[in-house]
Amino acid sequence: MNIAIISGASSGMGKEFVLKADQRYNLDEIWVIARRKERLIALQEGVKAKIIPLSYDLTKQESLKEIEDKLKAENPDVKLLVNCSGFGKFAEFIESDYDSNASMCDLNLKSLILMTQICLPFIKEGGKILNVGSMSSFEPVPHLSVYAATKAGVLSYSRALAFELKPKKIRVLCVCPYWVKTEFFGSASDKETLKKFDILYEPEYIVKVAYKALDKTKKDYVVPGKYAKLLRVLAKFLPHKFMMSVMKKMFKYEKND
Repeated sequence: MNIAIISGASSGMGKEFVLKADQRYNLDEIWVIARRKERLIALQEGVKAKIIPLSYDLTKQESLKEIEDKLKAENPDVKLLVNCSGFGKFAEFIESDYDSNASMCDLNLKSLILMTQICLPFIKEGGKILNVGSMSSFEPVPHLSVYAATKAGVLSYSRALAFELKPKKIRVLCVCPYWVKTEFFGSASDKETLKKFDILYEPEYIVKVAYKALDKTKKDYVVPGKYAKLLRVLAKFLPHKFMMSVMKKMFKYEKND
């Protein structure tokens, strides 16, 4: 049985990864993971493969154990693993919430690594792993310090894993998008609302570029979009202190009482 496993599948890029995976790959089932089960079930309307909704909180060890047990019981051929779960919070670190920071580390990085580890025994030659990083993977970001740190970890882990799995002919790619029109901004700006961003990419575009790079290149990471690529080059050559000062000015907050 050929399957894909896609986390963070209830909305945004995760949902789009599901729809496009169904179109690109010959899949019997797509195991979709998120907390909102009704949204996962609704995905069946748009795809040919059978949707298997798994309503789990990946920050909880018991959720990962149940997914591992299901894999062992059914022994599928995991053709595609997409680790898309994650969230961020805009705040100065000194004012940030302890529980949110802990959950961010657990979901954005820890669960991604552990999901990959429990799925890897079921990924054969020709299988693909796609991890969602961020432009913040390349540089420190004030007001998003924890989020950026987790995404830097995602990129580093993905590139090392790609090197390790290359002899086994298992493809690993980290997609590092700039700002994307998703529910991220609803969760990221809890008490503060960002007044504007310079560019927001559509989820459909990010997913299209990610799958194309996964299937047709040998890169271990991809930055979708010309503007994002320019910022990547600047982050590579300009001092990080300068880049952080630019990012800080870009975050114009409007306090909510």
